[in-house]
Amino acid sequence: MEIGEIIAVNLKRLREERNLSLGQLADMAGVSKVMLSQLEKGTSNPTINNVWKITGALHLPYTSLLELPESEVVHVKKKDIHDLEEDKYHIFSYYAKEANRPFELYEIEMETGCVHESIGHSSDSSEYIMVINGKMELEVNGEKYVLEPDDGFCFDAAAPHTYRNLTNETVKVFLMIYYLS
Repeated sequence: MEIGEIIAVNLKRLREERNLSLGQLADMAGVSKVMLSQLEKGTSNPTINNVWKITGALHLPYTSLLELPESEVVHVKKKDIHDLEEDKYHIFSYYAKEANRPFELYEIEMETGCVHESIGHSSDSSEYIMVINGKMELEVNGEKYVLEPDDGFCFDAAAPHTYRNLTNETVKVFLMIYYLS
């Protein structure tokens, strides 16, 4: 990877981790927004002084823009997750929302007779579900949908919704809540 590409990847990652716009970082570092944009696109190489200004504004060492990004490998084992349980409804959080992860990923297990009502989640979010085993009913916006294994469904997560187990076995579902902003 060329140095310009390394700087581009690192700069964008570091800026987004801090939830900074290009303009905010430009103001903090005392450099132009255009130059920062070019650096993030990899179309320009910074001067040494500009690297110092940017890393100084981020309170990071000079080399933080120049090092190859490490590959992030995360291995999650279900046995290590503490589930939240509420009346036959179990939810296991595999991945929480973070600055560089605009979603949450869960596994849900619904025991026989489970009915779970959700008041909805934050606005500007979507809920994606996929049934792994069992048969469930999803009620959203007054409409009822029956979902079976390998069925997927997506809807506005802010809407109140209800999950119902329609079988005599545990229903297993993967759930992702994606945040648009």
